[in-house]
Amino acid sequence: MGSTMYLAVSLNIASAAGQAGLTFAEIAGFVRKVEAAGIDMVVISDSMDERSSSPFEATTLLAALATVTERIGLVASASTLAHQPYNLARRFASLDIISHGRIGWNATMRQNPREAANFSRPEGIADDDFRRRAEEFIGIVQGLWRGWDADALLFDKAAGRFHDPEKMHLLDHKGEFFSVRGPLNVARSPQDMPVLVMSGLAAADLDFGARVADVILVKGKSPTDAKAACDDLKRRVSPAGRTPDAVKVLMTVAATPELATNRLEDWFSAESCDGLNIALPADLSAFDDFTDRLLPALQRRGLVRSIHHGTTLREHLGLGAGGGQ
Repeated sequence: MGSTMYLAVSLNIASAAGQAGLTFAEIAGFVRKVEAAGIDMVVISDSMDERSSSPFEATTLLAALATVTERIGLVASASTLAHQPYNLARRFASLDIISHGRIGWNATMRQNPREAANFSRPEGIADDDFRRRAEEFIGIVQGLWRGWDADALLFDKAAGRFHDPEKMHLLDHKGEFFSVRGPLNVARSPQDMPVLVMSGLAAADLDFGARVADVILVKGKSPTDAKAACDDLKRRVSPAGRTPDAVKVLMTVAATPELATNRLEDWFSAESCDGLNIALPADLSAFDDFTDRLLPALQRRGLVRSIHHGTTLREHLGLGAGGGQ
């Protein structure tokens, strides 16, 4: 781990009971504030849980946010249960083009039983089946993103050639749960592949996450806990043929009224992980407290960068092109 600490903010946009939903202008205003402060990425949660009510579907919100921001990374959660891998891969690749390379997909490995009932699975999915299905789903999405070589698309109207067929790769996947031929019918992602963020990993998911993820979000109670979890994940990366720095481990810290600057400084100073992910509730006062009090205090102490590295999310996070090893 180096001295640079990456900083993300997670927004739970689902409205609390009795609270009016956030408007797009309010969400966009917050994202522009944290962009100006040099935050590396914003993670938008999403849920089709009947107990929560979100004013926006997360990927649609990302498309709108991409048009009113210029530098910050934009990440949306999207369930492997509520989508097909082909249309999800197509959607995130399109978002990456719209945002000029600032998009990531947060793929959680935990299922929401209430969500399954809305997608022809009233009985839910057994945990082991869900794990194998999610791994297959994520592998298909990444395979589709790799379907075009960097110079495959020619757009040569004069010669009537859209692409070089030698540089287009059919996925032709036939697995336990999905059958997908490919290729993806949108242009190649500006980042080669959108950033794959993973969260909600159980012990049985850690090797898979270390093999395929660019960023892993892990909950930690203390810097000591964070270091142990990060070291464990980094040890699992090398057997997968990747360098430890190819996967960034961010500890998720819940923003509460007690989340003081000194406590956050403890996390930064300990360098127990690659960075922090601050989880904020859908509460304008919490947003304002974070942007007007905590962030300026962290910047005065030199703990948070005020500029972004590069222009794409991969560059912000020091990741190789297309999840380069």
